[in-house]
Amino acid sequence: MSDLVLQEVRDKAMLITINRPDRRNALNQEVATGIAAGIEAAIANEAVRAVVITGAGDKAFCAGGDLKPSADGSPFEIDVEHPDNFIVALFKVLRDCPLPTIARINGHALAGGLGLACACDMAVADPDALFGAPESKIGLYPMMIMPLLQRVLPRRKLMELCITGEMFSAVDALEMDLVNYVAEPGKLDEKLAWLLDRTTNKSLTAIRLGKTLFRTIEDQTQEAAHAHAQLMVQNMAQTLDAIEGFAAFNEKRKPDWKGR
Repeated sequence: MSDLVLQEVRDKAMLITINRPDRRNALNQEVATGIAAGIEAAIANEAVRAVVITGAGDKAFCAGGDLKPSADGSPFEIDVEHPDNFIVALFKVLRDCPLPTIARINGHALAGGLGLACACDMAVADPDALFGAPESKIGLYPMMIMPLLQRVLPRRKLMELCITGEMFSAVDALEMDLVNYVAEPGKLDEKLAWLLDRTTNKSLTAIRLGKTLFRTIEDQTQEAAHAHAQLMVQNMAQTLDAIEGFAAFNEKRKPDWKGR
């Protein structure tokens, strides 16, 4: 396990921390690989029911790709034998993660860091966190995170932030649905714990199948989406968790999820 990415199982969640506060928790090859490894470790651990991604310190969640010439890997380089850039590869791991994923945004979320936040299922932000895609200020455009931004942000707001490159506040992020919640000052972990408590007591089978459905029908026509959903709900109803859920509801008790 890399020192640049820390893993800790805490209260049914795998906490993955980018540990580069001196570089504002910027992404490089080792960091991206470490986050992906943490997600895989969470999936393999039956005690873990959610994944939380955050940054070390209180200044930055993630400042995006490491642009130093000496950085381990570059967001602008492609290996012909491995055509997926390491940041895109990480986004794919997050997309396919069957567990709920939450971004704990403890500070600035910029460029690739903004994409990382959007790649998670949910996000909780510190009130002092700032967000932005400042690539236009250095002659670039947020191309690799664009597929994620387009799925989360309203079109006109997205165009504005990409063209101007200006940062915006946590309150603005909440209004744009980029984050689910903005914590009160000094209460980020309290709000995160509240959200985890509402998340980790649900059926992982239902969540896994539900996330699969979400990904599959996202780009389908309404007719195709309904056709696929009808098949999925029939399969879901036959799972042990669904059977247990129905029984618990009728017997007026808490369900004992089997994870199958």
